[in-house]
Amino acid sequence: MAAPVVPDPEMRYRVLLTLSQEISRTLDLQEILDHLIAALHTVVAYDAAGVFVLNRTVPLGRDTGTDLIAGMASVGCADRPRPHDPMLRSGRGIVGHVIRTGERVLAPDVRLDPRYIEGRAGTLSELAVPIVSNGVVIGALNVESGRLDAFTPADAGWLEAFAVAAALSIEKAILHRQVLEKQRIDQQLSLAREVQTSLLPARPPAVPGYDLAGVNLPSWEIGGDYFDFIPLDDGRLGLVVADVAGKGVAAALIMATFRAALRAELRRGGDIPDLVTELDRVLLESMDSSRFVTAVYGILEPEAGLFGYVNCGHNPPMLLGHTGRRDLLRSMRPALGLRGRWPAHPGTASINVGDVLVLYTDGVVELNDEAEQEFGTDRLEAVVREHAARSAQEIVAAVLDRTRVHARRFEFDDDFTLVVVKRTGP
Repeated sequence: MAAPVVPDPEMRYRVLLTLSQEISRTLDLQEILDHLIAALHTVVAYDAAGVFVLNRTVPLGRDTGTDLIAGMASVGCADRPRPHDPMLRSGRGIVGHVIRTGERVLAPDVRLDPRYIEGRAGTLSELAVPIVSNGVVIGALNVESGRLDAFTPADAGWLEAFAVAAALSIEKAILHRQVLEKQRIDQQLSLAREVQTSLLPARPPAVPGYDLAGVNLPSWEIGGDYFDFIPLDDGRLGLVVADVAGKGVAAALIMATFRAALRAELRRGGDIPDLVTELDRVLLESMDSSRFVTAVYGILEPEAGLFGYVNCGHNPPMLLGHTGRRDLLRSMRPALGLRGRWPAHPGTASINVGDVLVLYTDGVVELNDEAEQEFGTDRLEAVVREHAARSAQEIVAAVLDRTRVHARRFEFDDDFTLVVVKRTGP
């Protein structure tokens, strides 16, 4: 193969200046890489070239299932790198060595270099240099040739000059891409929060003789807690508070499944044990073994003042009597979605005039202060009793305020859900 004509130094400087001007005008990473590759052939003679930008979310030297290389441009290669390419995935080969060490590599005969991994048939020599920004390697610039000993130390110097010229623009483009990605994720999470909020009751229903209120505050943008007031036949009211093990998107999706299954079963009109059995089946089919849902579901019969319920591994709701009694509606069976079969034995509680029923998730009572002391059920009871003469909404607000004072922060570490049912009359 005849040696290609190499441009003179003056031409190289002009190309370098033009490149710097072009790539400074854009924040698009791929456009910058394409400009770099397009200009490179006028400075260093090669048969194939590539520029590779590091994925900063992947640890060097580890195969995490995500490619180590976040962006690339190439010329002279018949095909783009294969899926699971060892260089793109885990940083192997000469380019991977340059990225890991920050050292340039000049290989006059790649057949003798143990670091070489074939990416293009016919390559005999290779030159690769790091792209460095603020002392950190962010990528690599690589050229290959079908001739032995095709590259000189002077070529390496020019390649490094190109890498220096491109580093700042590449860094800016990477940061710009990260900002756009964060904005995209934030928009999706905001939309998901709107959807999840729409699944919660906008306001409690009007039930003669009762005052109801509820609040749901996810610790992240979306969460795995759920509560609902569900009007049923004959003036009855379904009440549910539930909590998915875990947080974030996965927990929110499971909770949406739980809500849909619950309402579907309610339309069928079965009794509480049958409803719980069916919910358990649906969740077993929808979740992996590391997930489960704790829940309290019950039906309030307003005139009789009766609350029939099943507690599935959930924090026991408190029924606080105006005479000072405290009844805990304890667990009747384990959480939903666990392997195994457990019968659901419903319980019944009587709600008298002046009584307050409090349903909550663990984010309310397990909230720690600076000394790692939990807010706890005793403090929860004390706040409710202190404000028992007020409306249900005012009781909810008082608990919310007192937990924030306890934790000395506005945001919570776990999803916070609280429902108050106060009987005000016959």
